[in-house]
Amino acid sequence: MGTGVDRREVLQGVAAAGVAGVMGSGPTVARQVAPALFVSHGSPMTALDSDEYPQALKRFGEGVGPVKALVVVSAHWETDARVHVTAMAAPPLVYDFHGFPEEMYRLRYPAPGAPDLSADVVARLTAAGVPAVAETERGLDHGVWVPLRHAFPEARVPVIQVALPADATPSAVAKMGEALRPLRADGVLLMGSGGVVHNLRRVNFRSKLASVEPWAAEFDAWVAGKLAARDFVGLQSWGDAPNARVAHPSPEHWLPIYFVLGAALAEDRLTPVFEGFHHGTLSMRSFALRA
Repeated sequence: MGTGVDRREVLQGVAAAGVAGVMGSGPTVARQVAPALFVSHGSPMTALDSDEYPQALKRFGEGVGPVKALVVVSAHWETDARVHVTAMAAPPLVYDFHGFPEEMYRLRYPAPGAPDLSADVVARLTAAGVPAVAETERGLDHGVWVPLRHAFPEARVPVIQVALPADATPSAVAKMGEALRPLRADGVLLMGSGGVVHNLRRVNFRSKLASVEPWAAEFDAWVAGKLAARDFVGLQSWGDAPNARVAHPSPEHWLPIYFVLGAALAEDRLTPVFEGFHHGTLSMRSFALRA
């Protein structure tokens, strides 16, 4: 996975302007703009939880104000050649997990789609050099519907899922956020769903409250420090971080963070949504960019 930065010269302005300048400077905000949100979605079982993490998502959803629609990039959908964008009026759910309690497969999240907005997303991505196509069969995977069940439990806000490009680089995913950034001014919340630390081979499945492994804590602290310092250039070079290849043996859960950073506006404040670990190694760190 490459870590080269195509837009380094604009990213370097972030130190002086906060989140401003991430992948370009946004226009002055004249009215309320929808946030951009990154969630570490963790285990699918969080769909059934009621502890601090789902409560944090619920508080975010209650405090976000009116949202016209949600456009989400999840770690669990990658497509070749062209990026696929769900375009159904009623997207189905994908139960993309195995061996879980039967109750999990009976869960529903009947959020509507938004075909007109999907067409706009396809057009914006394609115009930005990210070839995209409407998807009319595959629905919303658990990286989308599990956190949204807590953040927007009434399932009234239309949801569109956008696939990750296969073998994408951080800058390529950030380019997607850039292309869709203007939608925030129309009340569309842009969301990346993945995980700050995600290595299933090192998860303590026996205990959700297991002690945090030092290597996972170290990588999570590195990310937190880069975010706090507005060092988004440094975040592009994530492979140089301590324990990076243990934290992410493959990058798909890490890449959605760049969709969110690419969607940043000059006026954004980076605000925490949740900080903490599940199962000893799964960082659930989640944050929002809010103008």
